[in-house]
Amino acid sequence: MIKIDLITGFLGAGKTTLIRRYARWLMDQGQKIGILENDYGAVNVDRMLLQDLEGPQCDLEMIAGGCDADCHKRRFRTKLIAMGMLGYDRVLVEPSGIYDVDEFFDSLCEEPVDRWYEPGSVITVLDATLEENLSPQAEYLLASEAAGAGCVILSKYGEAGKEKADAVLARLDRALEAAGCARRFSDGKDVLAKDWDQLNDADFARLASCGWHQASYRKQNLSGAEAGGFESVYFLHLDLTPEELRRRVEALWQDPACGRIFRVKGFLPTRTGWLELNATREHFSLCPIREGQEVLIVIGEGLAPQAIADRLGAELPV
Repeated sequence: MIKIDLITGFLGAGKTTLIRRYARWLMDQGQKIGILENDYGAVNVDRMLLQDLEGPQCDLEMIAGGCDADCHKRRFRTKLIAMGMLGYDRVLVEPSGIYDVDEFFDSLCEEPVDRWYEPGSVITVLDATLEENLSPQAEYLLASEAAGAGCVILSKYGEAGKEKADAVLARLDRALEAAGCARRFSDGKDVLAKDWDQLNDADFARLASCGWHQASYRKQNLSGAEAGGFESVYFLHLDLTPEELRRRVEALWQDPACGRIFRVKGFLPTRTGWLELNATREHFSLCPIREGQEVLIVIGEGLAPQAIADRLGAELPV
């Protein structure tokens, strides 16, 4: 049976970064792995961020977005069937930052998927610097993704420090309580709190074997803005310098007319190559990457596409 892991986490928490490190560790153990980018978006940026992993021991697959939830579930199931016949030791699934974890387990119980796969680990990435004022929908999302986790790993722990990290875990516990879930994480039992540059073999082995928990909570529907859910808007072919891009992206958080923005990601072409953009309210990075696509994606709540376009000096896609 193929072990299949689910790596969840709030928007911009660092799921893709963790997957890159975890996947390299698995390959160093001699395992052949598949990585499935399971995103509702029409443009899958995160798959491109993992392209350097592709090779004899690692395949990257994706599910195209732009369809309704039922269609997306069918595509997920079909992709798992196809991957089940390729001889992997382990498959890592990275969903979007907005995901119903029950969909993952439901798919694994269906014929013929259950012939090839067994649940491995459910790992939730939690940003130790997470902003204080989240909407009720965002608090619910934190709780729903962590409820069944075998391990919560804190990202940016070295930057946040123990006091702030402990406060974020306490917030997670309050979110779980509000969702009617009995799980708690502030005791540190199922938490990996460590600067990621210091992760060692024992830490990765812990993640690979942490498993998952059965946990009940009150379900909400976060699909679509009408239900108070999360949205994304994308822009193509922005003709900006790196300095202009930074100034315009950082200005999005200063303009309430744009909506409540959680993350901006994408790529920027330059004369010397591609740059990868990853931005939250607290962090902005532009890093070289082998290959990209001329796209910028803004993710958040109650987004105003035209106001965002105006701030970026861009045209809305037709």
